Amino acid sequence: MEKLTFYALSAPEKLDRIGAYLSERLSRDVARHRYGYVCIAMEALDQLLMACHCQSINLFVESFLKMVRKLLEADKPNLQILGTNSFVKFANIEEDTPSYHRSYDFFVSRFSEMCHSSYEDPDIRTKIRMAGIKGLQGVVRKTVNDELQANIWDPQHMDKIVPSLLFNLQSGEGTESRSPSPLQSSKKEKESPAELTERCFRELLGRAAYGNIKNAVTPVLMHLDNHSLWEGKTFAVRCFKIIMYSIQSQHSHLVIQQLLGHLDANSKSSATVRAGIVEVLLEAAAIAASGSVGPTVLEVFNTLLRHLRLSVDYELTGSYECTNIGTKIIKEHEERQLQEAVIRTIGSFANTLPTYQRSEVMLFIMGKIPIPGMHPTLPEGNRMIQVMLLKSLRQVTCGFQTTNMLTALPNSFLDPLLSFALQEDAEIRLLVLEILVSLIDRHDNLPKFSTISIISDISVLKLKVDKCSRQDNLFMKKHAQHLYRHIYLCCKEQSSVRPHFEKLYSLLALISMELANEEVVVDLIRVALALQDLALSSEEMLPVYNRCAVHALSSAYLNLISQLTTVPAFCQHVHEVIFNRIPKTLEKLEGELLFQQAKITEVLGGSGYNTERLATPYVPQFTDEDRLSKRKSIGETISLQVEVESRNSPEKEERTPAEEITFETLKNAIVDSVGVEEQEKERRRQVVEKFQKAPFEEIAAHCGARMFVLINLIFSLFLACRPPPSPSGTITSSYGQTQSRSVPVYEMKFPDLCVY
Repeated sequence: MEKLTFYALSAPEKLDRIGAYLSERLSRDVARHRYGYVCIAMEALDQLLMACHCQSINLFVESFLKMVRKLLEADKPNLQILGTNSFVKFANIEEDTPSYHRSYDFFVSRFSEMCHSSYEDPDIRTKIRMAGIKGLQGVVRKTVNDELQANIWDPQHMDKIVPSLLFNLQSGEGTESRSPSPLQSSKKEKESPAELTERCFRELLGRAAYGNIKNAVTPVLMHLDNHSLWEGKTFAVRCFKIIMYSIQSQHSHLVIQQLLGHLDANSKSSATVRAGIVEVLLEAAAIAASGSVGPTVLEVFNTLLRHLRLSVDYELTGSYECTNIGTKIIKEHEERQLQEAVIRTIGSFANTLPTYQRSEVMLFIMGKIPIPGMHPTLPEGNRMIQVMLLKSLRQVTCGFQTTNMLTALPNSFLDPLLSFALQEDAEIRLLVLEILVSLIDRHDNLPKFSTISIISDISVLKLKVDKCSRQDNLFMKKHAQHLYRHIYLCCKEQSSVRPHFEKLYSLLALISMELANEEVVVDLIRVALALQDLALSSEEMLPVYNRCAVHALSSAYLNLISQLTTVPAFCQHVHEVIFNRIPKTLEKLEGELLFQQAKITEVLGGSGYNTERLATPYVPQFTDEDRLSKRKSIGETISLQVEVESRNSPEKEERTPAEEITFETLKNAIVDSVGVEEQEKERRRQVVEKFQKAPFEEIAAHCGARMFVLINLIFSLFLACRPPPSPSGTITSSYGQTQSRSVPVYEMKFPDLCVY
């Protein structure tokens, strides 16, 4: 062997003849089953290959690969393994000159086949499979960096290599390596097929350039589809964890886009399959570097929200048409699991985004939520969509922190969000409160206010408080009254339960911590005192539990705000009232058991607070939003028309003289506004109930009578308008006689029913 090597190095032009001779001898020995000589020939070829790195090696390699191919085609496992080991040695050699005509198609096919070996003896089967994996690894190493070689990233090769690797990766899942002790075997011999496969798979993905990612990932998706591996989720998640950690980080968004496209392609698959894809997306998003979702951020969320809505539609209808199997029946619990997975994934994607992009996503999701009162034909569907999208919004806002809330939370986001706080649905109101709390909490103070409690010394909470910035002051100046109003109205809802009041307490506390200046503090105290009056009011008809909860909310918050203001007399008054309440039955609260607005105004006024503002009771302003946000049916829409007609009917055309407006009139109007609103609410309820429960003939007769009155009014108005007035106000006949002037349109008295 030494002489042969010296001769080959001295006369490299003879290498091709040496290789041809050895190849002929090996082929003859294989055919005659003289396996000892086969091993000698292969060892000679290996040593010559390792020793001779010159320009003439190309011709020698052709003979070498021909011999390796001959061994791989043999039926004997030992020969296959021998040929594979020689090929791996060759793959690790860096050739000086490229080859223009060499083909590795056979080796890709044969090594992939060996990866799927089903040999009876398990030990031999394992060796054959490991040889196949090593062979594929060698092919990749030999071809991936040589542009003149066959392109290993072509689908015809990837569709063989990737499934072969995944097959071995899956077969080793959950099994422990049965390796002997270190004294009995080397490290390579201890390695299991699954471990070797994972190493080879990572190497393959690590070498993938931008344009090759798709060809490497597509076979993974097809393999998981063909073998129904999405349902288990664990293997699919493991595969994509390997992919996301192995590829270059700037290519992460390509994998995510492929997964989103695959989710679209499986829109009519079972909920478990869709849930599996979404779970993989969740893990992929968590691994992806910040901001690597790609240029089409909103498209990612649009796809997820579309599948969320699709799942809700499937759940409502109970089935859907599938092209392959006809009608598919829906399992409700599977769709719910899918919906929760989509919501978690939306939150995971949002956590990878910078603040400005998260604000855009929040606004985007808000635009997808059905507005209260719309689509009356599918009220239950709208409610489910509202709940799911609000849950998604809650996930996006979790951990949201911004220095400028005025720009991060524009009117186009806050206004529709607050309108949902007036819904009668308790779950929707709670979601809105949770979203508001997440948005306002920028210093992680929320866990300290999770329950309504009286804390004698809030210093133990170790609260993080920063000075209110100019942007925060502008934000509160613009939105404070809306926030107070919705807090007050949420307390009035009879369907509110413990979580609602706890979130309201958290909201009040966090506003005090994050967004409070002196004016805000005064207004918050006024709101707390108004809540006390609300709990005492007999007109509101609140249940006993709600009254107690509102009292607890008001007391706990005044205890907190009094300590934040650091006014000793204020703290003393609050503590005295709370102390006096403790031993009482609380059947009737009055006197020293109540927080006194006059007392609080006095003590805070001495510390420089605005006494005039403190002395004014807080009364929320009721707007059309209250009515429109709770419109649920066509019957209520009709009732609004009937209300307008009844208010402006001919019987009420004559109006009383204008009442003189005095200070007392305004004061009474402010004080009585709550009662008036309740009366108005009750009257609307009666009208709606009439249109919902009355017989059709009665409703038709009622509307017909009003229509007849309207026609008569229009006809009489038409007659009153003739003849039209002349520009001068008088009409002169041809005989020189002046006729009386007709009434101009702008001087006519129109009935209210005809005026827009």
